[in-house]
Amino acid sequence: MPSAIRITPTLLLALASTTALASDDLMTRSTLTGDWGGLRHQLEEDGVKITGDYSGETAYNAHGGLHRSARYSQNVKLGVQFDLSKLYGLDNGGKVQLTINDRRGNSASEDLVGNRLPIQENYGGLYTRLTELSYERTLFTPALNVKLGYMAMGNDLGGLDSGILCNFMNAGFCGHPLNMSGGSGWTNYPNAHLGVRVKYDLSPAWQLRVAAFNVDPESNGNSSRAWHLGPKHTTGTVVPVELVYKLQGELPGEYKLGYYYDSSDVKRIGSDDEVSGRGGHYLLVDQAVWNDQASPGRSLHAFGQYSASSKAASPFTKWYGAGVVLYKPFEGRPKDTVALGYGRAVPNPRSRDVLEDAAFNAGQQFPDIDSAEQLIELSYGYQATPWLNLRPDVQYIIEPGAFSGKDIDNALVVGLQVKATF
Repeated sequence: MPSAIRITPTLLLALASTTALASDDLMTRSTLTGDWGGLRHQLEEDGVKITGDYSGETAYNAHGGLHRSARYSQNVKLGVQFDLSKLYGLDNGGKVQLTINDRRGNSASEDLVGNRLPIQENYGGLYTRLTELSYERTLFTPALNVKLGYMAMGNDLGGLDSGILCNFMNAGFCGHPLNMSGGSGWTNYPNAHLGVRVKYDLSPAWQLRVAAFNVDPESNGNSSRAWHLGPKHTTGTVVPVELVYKLQGELPGEYKLGYYYDSSDVKRIGSDDEVSGRGGHYLLVDQAVWNDQASPGRSLHAFGQYSASSKAASPFTKWYGAGVVLYKPFEGRPKDTVALGYGRAVPNPRSRDVLEDAAFNAGQQFPDIDSAEQLIELSYGYQATPWLNLRPDVQYIIEPGAFSGKDIDNALVVGLQVKATF
């Protein structure tokens, strides 16, 4: 794909200015570029839905870590969905999803703090790529939904459907637990692979999800494979199984229990021997604990995350996360949120042994560090317009060098996340 297609905020703003920015409903419309004089709505009615969004994350290391400075990263996503039933008058024709992502910027974790959990959730894979080309439809019964093609695992598995975790900027919260991808063929968004996903509604409250994805480590984060759907070197298949329960009522909740297995053969940490197969399990919870009867929409949700992965080959074996999100914190701010979270990532003891042995062989003293990297994050989501969200953010990172074996001071990072829907 030629470099000329590189997507930048300047280009997007230029395109937007030629469409609907001059309209007087800029502050109230649902998207930045509006309805394009009715064309956008008509296209969707005909079966073509066009979407786009931008996220920019700036993080400044104010104390501790490696350096005092700021870093910026961004992600631009453009998509189009084709409803084949509307387009061709088919009965249950299904939908085709095409998505392209472009990422740019620099990492505050790598450059400024030296920690493992990415401070900016949208950093990584700094190039334009095909993120999804999939086909989805119900099959045999409305209870059975199947999607297959080229797609990211995290679109349908490993995270909470409610979106509560994306009230945070750190990738330790936003998305799925990172030890899943660190110790198996499970890949982080926007890395995509060939696969199939099946959802089956056992009842209105219970759903079973099963998937199978090709494992191809050589394609992950490789810009030369940005537009290649086929694998370059298949090592195995990762199969996640997820049971979902959604509690209805005055205090709704979402509960996920999952297991995954990767059939790839990989080297054991600290050994030249190989281990056949890697697996893990996880539990995710989002539960409303309070609703303000006098102010509809104001509620307090508590969330929890637990994930454990294979000790033989995973850089960190456990992740614990917990926190709360307050929706509609003020009467006049119905779409704002306040979020507070705590997370703990536990390194694999085998990895620590490797680091200690390397320090000993080099005649260096291994630092006296704790056994985990910990994260405390506080954010405020300010919904400036229906299409623009501003999120001031504070992160305190404890033992940033827990995974690298380096003695790094605890870091205080302040940041701003900007999200816009085109």
